[in-house]
Amino acid sequence: MDLKLTGKSAIVTGSTAGIGLAIAKRLAQEGVAVTISGRSQAKLDAAADDIGLPVNAVLADPATAEGAAALIAAVPATDILVNNLGIYEAKDFTDISDEDWHHLFEVNVVSGARLSRHYFPKMLDQNWGRVIFIASESGLLPPAEMIHYGMTKSAQLSISRGLAEHTRGTGVTVNSVLPGPTRSEGIVDFIRSVVDNKDAPEAEREAEFFTKLRPLSLIKRLIEADEVGAMVAYLASPLAAATNGAALRVEGGMVPTIA
Repeated sequence: MDLKLTGKSAIVTGSTAGIGLAIAKRLAQEGVAVTISGRSQAKLDAAADDIGLPVNAVLADPATAEGAAALIAAVPATDILVNNLGIYEAKDFTDISDEDWHHLFEVNVVSGARLSRHYFPKMLDQNWGRVIFIASESGLLPPAEMIHYGMTKSAQLSISRGLAEHTRGTGVTVNSVLPGPTRSEGIVDFIRSVVDNKDAPEAEREAEFFTKLRPLSLIKRLIEADEVGAMVAYLASPLAAATNGAALRVEGGMVPTIA
């Protein structure tokens, strides 16, 4: 399918690995001029090599005001903004410090708000654009083992829907995508930290995770980053012009509602 994205430009934050890298790769394959960002030049170089197509790699961390300013200075305008940057950790609620709450909020929420504050008005001026927040099913079903993370994902859904209200009658859309647990180096370590049998083979740990901690999953497996990338590429395209203010799930059926 031709997504009609050739000639568009995109910024994907947190794009040196995992979901962000998969999104950047898929957009580049669709003919988009992609900017990736990260905190490590070595990881940026490796990501660019992995993508295998020309990309603009910017050493910047939008989780800080200085990093966001550096990214904006390097790329003043874009057609598509994918706010993917995010972190997570498992922690008992009583052990989550004030610093933990602030840190996750700054990285997961404020980073996207900073960039959207700059790029979104420019999209309205040109009457075309896409802002996409990579949230999580945890924004709808906050996990007991990382409530502070779930809070940040709920906040992203609120920002996304609120921004969409400003797009009435324009060619700009703002949406969020809700992946479920997605295969990455980090998720393997996370699953090991929360299952009972930490020394079991990886496949057994994954099965225990979905049996005990994510029993509502219909697919009973980790999602592949490419599966999320495909959804984001479609949502970024002109073909998705009628989808606005929405929260699209790529979470394997863990949210047991039809709304």
